[in-house]
Amino acid sequence: MYGSLPSRAESSGWCRCDKIGAVAAKGAVGLNVWLLLSAAVVIAAIASVRIAHRTGLPTLLIYLCLGLLLGERGLGGIHFDNAHLAQELGLIALAVILAEGGLTTNWSHVRDAVPSALVLATVGIAVSVAVLAATVAPLLGLDWRSAFLLGAVLASTDAAAVFSVLRRLPLPPRLAGILEAESGFNDAPTVILVMTLSVGSTLTLSLPATLLDTAAELAIGAIVGLAVGPAGAYALRRVALPASGLYPIAVLALAFVAYSGAALLHGSGFLAVYVATLILGNARLPHRAATRGFAEGAAWLAQIGLFVMLGILADPAELPVVIVPALVSGVLLVLVARPASVLVSSAVVWLLRLGSMPWREQIFLSWAGLRGAVPIVLATIPWSAGVPGAKGLFNDVFVIVIVFTLLQGPTLPYLARVLGLAAEGEARDLDVEAAPLEELKADLLQVRIPRGSLMHGVEIFELRLPTDTMVTLVVRNGRSFVPGPTTQLLVGDQLLVVTTAAQRETVERRLRAVSRKGKLAGWYGERGG
Repeated sequence: MYGSLPSRAESSGWCRCDKIGAVAAKGAVGLNVWLLLSAAVVIAAIASVRIAHRTGLPTLLIYLCLGLLLGERGLGGIHFDNAHLAQELGLIALAVILAEGGLTTNWSHVRDAVPSALVLATVGIAVSVAVLAATVAPLLGLDWRSAFLLGAVLASTDAAAVFSVLRRLPLPPRLAGILEAESGFNDAPTVILVMTLSVGSTLTLSLPATLLDTAAELAIGAIVGLAVGPAGAYALRRVALPASGLYPIAVLALAFVAYSGAALLHGSGFLAVYVATLILGNARLPHRAATRGFAEGAAWLAQIGLFVMLGILADPAELPVVIVPALVSGVLLVLVARPASVLVSSAVVWLLRLGSMPWREQIFLSWAGLRGAVPIVLATIPWSAGVPGAKGLFNDVFVIVIVFTLLQGPTLPYLARVLGLAAEGEARDLDVEAAPLEELKADLLQVRIPRGSLMHGVEIFELRLPTDTMVTLVVRNGRSFVPGPTTQLLVGDQLLVVTTAAQRETVERRLRAVSRKGKLAGWYGERGG
């Protein structure tokens, strides 16, 4: 009958539906709360980039502090102590950051620096680990395994920290290339070394066997990267995808093909992903600027998530106890182990006739070995493996990263100026999304004429740039105009220079030469190297 009460069966069914609906509604509310919190954290992290840019601090410090605030003992009250999950997520995030580093690294800038960077990433790592272990073991009373683990965890410079700080510094191309390439290459051997030291309760592997295994893993990683990179570039140039947004996704997917493929073959995934993306980033791919922008966005998101997670993982109540040993270890690392690794690497580079590192560059390289998320993530490996004292090692590394990044990061511009390494007249990329430039295989450069540059007073035609290169725009005192051949350049001018990809390196060398020696640079033997 219309309006009659439901039967018992119907009533029970309705109750079940109501309960399911209530549970679903409760779950939706919980999910929305987490989404809102995550979005708020990301927005706060993005806003903090401006603060970090003004102060010269790596953004990782702000993100770590956000994590501490959200942790169990902070305002957020989030409990998280799963070292194994943190390790897995951390390694994936590092792979994304390395992929962005490879995609945005200009091969012409780092090509001459690669031999020196490889020596620093191999010989330098070994020297740093050995020196730090030999000095901290007697001073802090550590057993040799713990001492070597500490040395291995802290040996690697951090790509995210290096890229965020050094890409804002006007350094000579070769020096900047050494630091960038080193931070990309040295993750692979340190991850292998930390994992080797974390396996088992005692060190049973002999030194020759360890070196042989490490060399094999690095070789496999390099081979996979050298296979995936060119194959991916070839495919992307010939497959017409229906939407431009698919190209960046395809490139990032190829990076993880290299990473996971090398790992499945028992090789170094980090080396594979860096080599593959370095090749992809320097290939003439469709929508290359959009791909780089997507990779940078993904890397920023990976950094935010990684550093905030590591901040939540740390327990602030345990940190004061390790401040003294952490400071001792950090001082030995920065003032003894890192300079020793740079000195020995410089000697090896010279003996192998791969180049030379002047003493000023050695000093800067020693101080610019920034640590960041990589050592903290590596410290979760022995913690996850149950190595005795590994939680204390994690706390030590956490304090070292915060204190010495805070000390080293802001002082790098000052040190570069003191050592006479600042090169403010360097040409740099201006990323644009413009199909005509891609079709013409052209590059757009932005050049600023710094104070003291001998380009001041030089007329456009006296730059003697290649015939397929043109200064298309000059911005002076906030006003832009199209220059003529006799337009005289002044200090403070900003130039937009269009050149072909083939002539780009020649153009940059010529601009540097004129900035240093004036329009007669060639007569003085200045080639702008």
